[in-house]
Amino acid sequence: MKRSRRLNFLRVLLVCLCLLLPLSACSLQRFRAHNESQLVLATPTDPKTFNFANNQSFPNIFMFTYDGLTRENGVTGEIEPSLAESWQFSKDKKTAIFTLRPDLKWSDGNPLTADDVVFTYQDVVFNPKVPIEVKDNLKIGAKQAYPSLRKLDDRRVKFTFPEPFAPFLRATAAPNGVCILPKHALEQSLKTKDANGNLAFLSTWGSDTPPDQIIVNGPYKLDAYVAGQRVVFRRNPYYWRKAEDGTQLPKLDKIIWQVIENLDVQLLRFRSGDLDVLGDTRPMKSEYYGLLKQEAKRLNANVLDGGAWSGVLQFVFNVSTAKNAEGKPFVDPIKAKWFNTKEFRQAVAHAIDKERINTNLFRGLGVVQHSPVSIQSPYFLSPEQGLKVYDYNIDTAKQLLTGAGFKYDNQGQLFDADGNRVEFNLITNSNNLVRVAIGSQIKQDLDKIGMKVNFQTLNFNVLVDKLTTTRDWDIHIVGFGGGVDPHGVANLWMTSGGSHAFNLKQQPGQSEVKDYAPKPYESAIDRLFIAGAQEFDEAKRKEIYGQFQQIVAEEVPIIHLVNDRALMAVRKDVKGLKYSGLPTWGLWNIDELDR
Repeated sequence: MKRSRRLNFLRVLLVCLCLLLPLSACSLQRFRAHNESQLVLATPTDPKTFNFANNQSFPNIFMFTYDGLTRENGVTGEIEPSLAESWQFSKDKKTAIFTLRPDLKWSDGNPLTADDVVFTYQDVVFNPKVPIEVKDNLKIGAKQAYPSLRKLDDRRVKFTFPEPFAPFLRATAAPNGVCILPKHALEQSLKTKDANGNLAFLSTWGSDTPPDQIIVNGPYKLDAYVAGQRVVFRRNPYYWRKAEDGTQLPKLDKIIWQVIENLDVQLLRFRSGDLDVLGDTRPMKSEYYGLLKQEAKRLNANVLDGGAWSGVLQFVFNVSTAKNAEGKPFVDPIKAKWFNTKEFRQAVAHAIDKERINTNLFRGLGVVQHSPVSIQSPYFLSPEQGLKVYDYNIDTAKQLLTGAGFKYDNQGQLFDADGNRVEFNLITNSNNLVRVAIGSQIKQDLDKIGMKVNFQTLNFNVLVDKLTTTRDWDIHIVGFGGGVDPHGVANLWMTSGGSHAFNLKQQPGQSEVKDYAPKPYESAIDRLFIAGAQEFDEAKRKEIYGQFQQIVAEEVPIIHLVNDRALMAVRKDVKGLKYSGLPTWGLWNIDELDR
């Protein structure tokens, strides 16, 4: 039966491939100028914005276009110099002086100086009217204060912290941390307002802005954008970085980012020669691995296994009991009562068959995840170290539900103590077929404990809007990036965070949120993140983040599912690639790639 399914899969691919060949044969040549080096990649969605401060999604253009003061090495996880050539902390860890590289320039030729650093942090990131996600990772202590900073001279900036703050260096690392923005291009937009009274900055550099108006400091600048089709990047002639032999970086002249929503179509385009890389922004589907291994020679490709991916796949309950500006609850109060019952959440965790997900959908190559911390992190707490886990057990799930007052009728349907049928909506993004398949299996799993699940798939940008703006959702499945330091996901786990979707506070620029209240376990997590950020002793930090993981495992506002394995296919003539499962982007050293 498995062999038959595989043959059918291959037949479908071959038919589709034959249909695509006439189109793909000339498509790359259409964009390739004489003697230009280029890389053709795929993105599942159009860029939502060209303004880093408005970004809430991945992948995004900022991976190509902006640098920060530092960067994170995608293989070692170490923090390395970037726009700043060096930094020095005081003995008490309450001040840090960053020294910029000499003669830095923006893509329009203007000098990049300490004024731009102060502008980025003080006027943009720390501005309460700008809902930039990275600000959550820079809030310090119980008062959630920001560091202060001042320019010492054109190349030096001094940061002062209200208390020691261990995660600071990682927060300065682009593109996941703070990207430095051009003061000369954006300052005026922060001083003016639009017709609705909002800062003009918030509508500046949208995806409808002509690409040549976007000023950057990274290896590539925007060259062209056709909605629904492609984004084209061209090398930034003023980029600061050079290779060890003194060669100016980046090495490639051009990057073409094709918008291809369907992952199976991405596979076909790779096999037809229309893409150079498959699986750079997200690990490619496990079912492609064996097929591409067999075809590697014909495709002139290397098929890479970078180990466990650092991101996590999450099944998230909406435990909010808050109301919108009109006083209407974001979540139906009947459902909110279920979602806020710990035994209900634990029962769902026991009912989801993760091993079957791994076997059926990841071909056994996935990694079953129990912790909110990435497996590669030194702070990761494993089940062998005492982390609570929820093995698949339908009987245990039913016992938890009946013990919490839920009841079954003679057809096995589940009702709450007030006689309400347990029925809710589960959503995920439609372009990720693995998540769609996982959602379908979870629907079947929860049917076994009497729950009726209405499973829906949505366009990714529509999904993000539901989670962050309208908030009209019950449960969702979505991926979230990870990394070395747990504080990197503070915006997900702290109640102040803009990605704290399971109980989201009012965010800057949004309509009023009434009757918001954190749960006791959320407040406990806040305290642990604050303590972890204050502590520089690694052993003590590990203990603190271990407690955080135990709370999440006990309360399960989020159920961690099965992670992708970091699988990627790339043409053999692409040189300089340094691939691992640690970064959220497989081409993290894009400026060093050549062919």
